[in-house]
Amino acid sequence: MRRLWLSLALILALCAPALAGIGSHDAMFVGGTVTSIKEHAEGKPVLGEAAFSFDYEKQHFLIPYKQINSLDYGQKAGRRLGLAIVINPLFIFSHKRKHFLTIGFLDDAGKQQAAVFELGKGVIQSTLDGLEAKTGKKVDFEDAEARKTAGKK
Repeated sequence: MRRLWLSLALILALCAPALAGIGSHDAMFVGGTVTSIKEHAEGKPVLGEAAFSFDYEKQHFLIPYKQINSLDYGQKAGRRLGLAIVINPLFIFSHKRKHFLTIGFLDDAGKQQAAVFELGKGVIQSTLDGLEAKTGKKVDFEDAEARKTAGKK
């Protein structure tokens, strides 16, 4: 019986990170008009000298700052149902917020494009502040709660 409980505890410990979502300093491409990145690709948002870069799977998706024409940030709160079912029913009472950045930009052909990224908690403020500084555009916030999460008043 003890071996069964130890095995179950090991399985749950290994499964928990997979259910936790993206890392605090990571980002995930969740959609948009961009077809060169597969949906749910995880990577790092990088504020380079001349372009925003999404670095994933040894690839780089670049958006030059001069081509960015809109920045939108919002959140989506949800229940942690998966964790509640697998690990502990008390997780159903906790909330998980997802943080989304939509970057609107003109591609090289002058056509409007959009890329939507889910941001980890640890990169929200620095990414938004950096994009505002480098593009000269202000971030449009979905609501007051999103503005507060991003450290804006």
